[in-house]
Amino acid sequence: MAAHPAGRVTSARDIFLRFWPYTRGDRLRLLLGGTLAIILAACEISSVLLFEVIVSKVLQKGHLGGFWGPAATWLGVAAVGALAMFGSSYVTALAAERFMLRLRDSVFAHAQRLSPDFFAERRLGDLMARLTDDIGVIEGLVSSGVVSLVTSVVSVMAFATAVFVIRWDLALVAFAIAPLFWLAARGFSGQLAKAAERERAASGSIASAVEESLSNQALVQAFNRQETEARRLHDEGVSWLRARMAETRLDSIYGPLVYVIETFCVLVVFGVGAWDLVSGRISLAGLLAFAAFLAFLYPPAASVSGFVLGVSEASASSARITEILEFRPAVADGTALHSRLRSRGRIEFDNVTFGYPGADAPVLDRLSFTAEPGRLLAVTGPSGSGKSTITRLLLRFYDPSAGRILLDGVDIREMSLRTLRYNITLLQQENLMFPGTVRENISYGRSGLSERQVVAAARAADADAFISALPGGYDALVGQRGRLLSGGQRQRIAVARAIARDAPVLLLDEPTTGLDSASAARMMGRLSQFMAGRTAIFITHDPRLVAGAGDVLTLGSARPGSERAEGVLQDRQPLLQQLLADHQRRQEAQHVPVGPAGEHDQSRRVAGLRDL
Repeated sequence: MAAHPAGRVTSARDIFLRFWPYTRGDRLRLLLGGTLAIILAACEISSVLLFEVIVSKVLQKGHLGGFWGPAATWLGVAAVGALAMFGSSYVTALAAERFMLRLRDSVFAHAQRLSPDFFAERRLGDLMARLTDDIGVIEGLVSSGVVSLVTSVVSVMAFATAVFVIRWDLALVAFAIAPLFWLAARGFSGQLAKAAERERAASGSIASAVEESLSNQALVQAFNRQETEARRLHDEGVSWLRARMAETRLDSIYGPLVYVIETFCVLVVFGVGAWDLVSGRISLAGLLAFAAFLAFLYPPAASVSGFVLGVSEASASSARITEILEFRPAVADGTALHSRLRSRGRIEFDNVTFGYPGADAPVLDRLSFTAEPGRLLAVTGPSGSGKSTITRLLLRFYDPSAGRILLDGVDIREMSLRTLRYNITLLQQENLMFPGTVRENISYGRSGLSERQVVAAARAADADAFISALPGGYDALVGQRGRLLSGGQRQRIAVARAIARDAPVLLLDEPTTGLDSASAARMMGRLSQFMAGRTAIFITHDPRLVAGAGDVLTLGSARPGSERAEGVLQDRQPLLQQLLADHQRRQEAQHVPVGPAGEHDQSRRVAGLRDL
């Protein structure tokens, strides 16, 4: 299993090396946006020059006739500047949104290849925050941030040249004070980086608290924990509020500080300029033009200096996204077989050993068995003995530490994951469903199903009758996670989804959970027709399924130091007796009637089970 990535992205160079490739396809748009922003800066310079002309030739000389030409030119320049402003804003925003879309798709696609443990170890709400808020922060630095930086640098150079031409000694005074912006940004960057990191973590925590509470509302209400959940969300909200206000406090201090620095710089320059004006070294029009250029010069200078703060804010988000991207899948995709070949379905475990990371002992130790097409293999054993692990290994959520798993004689590690999983359908014990209609959930595993195929799968799962009785039938909504349906209804729709996929290997984990005896018998009777010619592996504690299986694989205890007893049973009678006893104890504990008094005789029960 992959290890968690060490370290974090902190420098601008690291951030750009990691995320600049995601601008591919939009770099021309970024270039166009920057070019238009530079044209806007050129229009601003032209406007100041025209202002100087009007002051010197119209206002100072009182010659009104000289006003109209510069004024018309100024209006035309303003129109060009307005178009450049619109174009720069629109094109840059489009490139930014496409960058976020591309990065989000890439991170999500990578996460889809990670083992289930990756998601089990992390809060879902926090991962959602990473795919939304954190990606937006990164974009503000890498995509539109680059345009802003480049255009700010060009603007600073252009306005600096203009003021230098008007009065070079006065320009040197302005340049000498400008580093104050950089010093201010540098002084805030470290604190802002820490504040941003706390805010991003707190944002993920509050999103997780909302997701966890709302997704478990039935449990919350059943146990009267509404106030507890509200208090938990409030506490997370207070933590986020404190982190956010710490970040806002720094931003709020930095903004006024820059404003004071700008004012100080302008006053110093004006003071020197006033002395030059009195001394006759500069005209009033020249001083006013110089002041106007200065007003355009300092904001982009502050923006260039503020880039340091952008890096500080983005470093925390970059680290959170990088953790996902650097987390390696637990298995490597096979390279030998890539086509969607349909297998016969013969499964063979050859001395397979596997243990989960951190476990004291392997869950499976030199396990060998064969599952043949046309025969039902029932896998049973106590909790923790490795029953569900078999399905995870077959689907290559993990690879065995020793031994091989073969599909039609081919080591599944040599097959592409797409090809392997095309041939295997898993019905999990937890009946996972997506919001939408019954039809969409049945069709989820196989696109392009016809109405006839959907109904046929539902009938094979003994689900057509209750689906047809629903308001809307197959177009009825199932609700979030299928909560508008009963547990048994969700179970049969999940079975129908597995049947509709029409794979040669069928893995069913406790398929009769939530079904009464009559429903389970009816569904298994219909499933037996579908399973003809396919390899079917049932993971079950249900004695009814064990009795009807062609082969039974029993797994031993996984407790350290205990004796393991695993293998394909030749005599299943003792196992059936034990399963029946366990089944009866569970029913009696739940105060569920077992049936007529005569059926308490276990030997008669075994005989009856064989008829399923």
